[in-house]
Amino acid sequence: MKKTTQFRNMLLSNELEFIMEAHNGMSAKIVEEAGFKGIWGSGLSISAALGVRDNNEASWTQVLDVLEFMSDGTSIPILLDGDTGYGNFNNMRRLVKKLEQRDIAAVCIEDKLFPKTNSFIGGENQPLADVAEFCGKIKAAKDTQSDPDFSVVARLEAFIAGWGLDEALRRADAYHTAGADAILCHSKKADSSDIDAFMKVWGDRCPVVIVPTKYYSTPTDHFREMGISMSIWANHNMRSAIKVMQDTSKQIFEDQSLINVEGNVVSVAEIFRLQGADELKDAEKLYLPTSGRKVNNIILAASQGSLGELTKDTPKTLLEVHGKSLLSTQIDQYNQVGIKDISVVRGFAKEKVNFNNINAIDNDIYNETKELYSLYLAKDQIKENTVISYGDIIFKKYVLHELLNDNNDITLIVDADSKKQNGDNDLVRASEKYSKMNYIGTAKFKEMGHDLEKKAHGEFIGLWKVNSNGAEIVKNALETLSADKNFKQMTCTDLFNEIAKTNTIAVKYISGAWLDVDTLVDLQEAGKLKI
Repeated sequence: MKKTTQFRNMLLSNELEFIMEAHNGMSAKIVEEAGFKGIWGSGLSISAALGVRDNNEASWTQVLDVLEFMSDGTSIPILLDGDTGYGNFNNMRRLVKKLEQRDIAAVCIEDKLFPKTNSFIGGENQPLADVAEFCGKIKAAKDTQSDPDFSVVARLEAFIAGWGLDEALRRADAYHTAGADAILCHSKKADSSDIDAFMKVWGDRCPVVIVPTKYYSTPTDHFREMGISMSIWANHNMRSAIKVMQDTSKQIFEDQSLINVEGNVVSVAEIFRLQGADELKDAEKLYLPTSGRKVNNIILAASQGSLGELTKDTPKTLLEVHGKSLLSTQIDQYNQVGIKDISVVRGFAKEKVNFNNINAIDNDIYNETKELYSLYLAKDQIKENTVISYGDIIFKKYVLHELLNDNNDITLIVDADSKKQNGDNDLVRASEKYSKMNYIGTAKFKEMGHDLEKKAHGEFIGLWKVNSNGAEIVKNALETLSADKNFKQMTCTDLFNEIAKTNTIAVKYISGAWLDVDTLVDLQEAGKLKI
């Protein structure tokens, strides 16, 4: 059932209905879980949560942002405390459009002047809006709504401002005639005498909503007997939250310890539950390119690099691009596609490569070896679906997706548009060249080297993948090459050329979309790459 319909049914119910205050997405979820059928989007509480006064200091668009999170996280209707409508009839029209776009069921507007002041702060001195002008806002709202069940509640502030019953009835009747779906009769007395007097005359002309914050000792059954349609518990989640946060902060400050508070607060797991962490896990299984597969990653990052002072004490993999290290950027990208099992082969200044979410493998003779020896140290991590990358590269996200969606035994990512010519390129010759008509297809690897010149079809970018069969092929080749006396000086070029003698390696072309960092110029160019 639509949220607007849910709320209208509550207004028209023969029973006294209750809605509870919330001020952000988390509190809205808590209200729904508690069993409430509706939410009061309290202006006081939302502004308090934002740390400002309830005087329209938070703009209406900032309030909308909060409401969007509240609405997205719940399935029950929200009645927004819309203050005075944030302006005149024209502002009211735009507000209604934006509320409907966010699936907000109803709005309550009060007959005071903009900017508003909270009703409990000097209410007798607060001037009321002109009746005709306020009726114009109500009409504008009703004419604007596209959903016939969207509700407009007119909040009556006559009692708050010190006027008597006659003025309250005069205004309520005008608002009802203008199209208001309900009247919120407000009072700050410690008893319900204002509400009692109003209801005796008003009867059942249209639903009446109350906010018993001040006359809380009045028995709820009394409201039922009067024929009240809805009661709003208006600010108690915010007030209780403030009390608990004050006590908790004071306790921790005084104790300089968590020992006396940990048993009195919810677990972090409860936060995750309310945030929907389990749903995300289920969604990852459906939508990530690693869905249904155990995929792990090996990053070869043992070298120091040769960028002068920048790599004097810091491994090249920790150089920063876009405010994050090359290694952190890669780890984040793998995490985003569901790869959490990450091994990093570290060497130079290995103590600085100390991320909590990696399996560290140490190459303590990094200064005597090339990357193939690092891969050999990590050979036990070459499994059924393994992505392997150099620690000094960055690449656009789609490149990783392209690789993960490939099902060949061994697949290399090759840049067909590489312009880099420094004599150290891992140039690749394949069975066919890159074609714009066939760019998503894969060619077959023939050979790799630094001196292929015009025979090359592109440059290996330092990113590749194996499946379970490919893993066995790679590990067998590593064992074969490890018997060579020059093994410590071998590179992945030697590995791929060895494998190609008896097995097929697929080449998947890209055009640009990556950079490796070998020089200061590379580092500057990497900063321009949007990943």
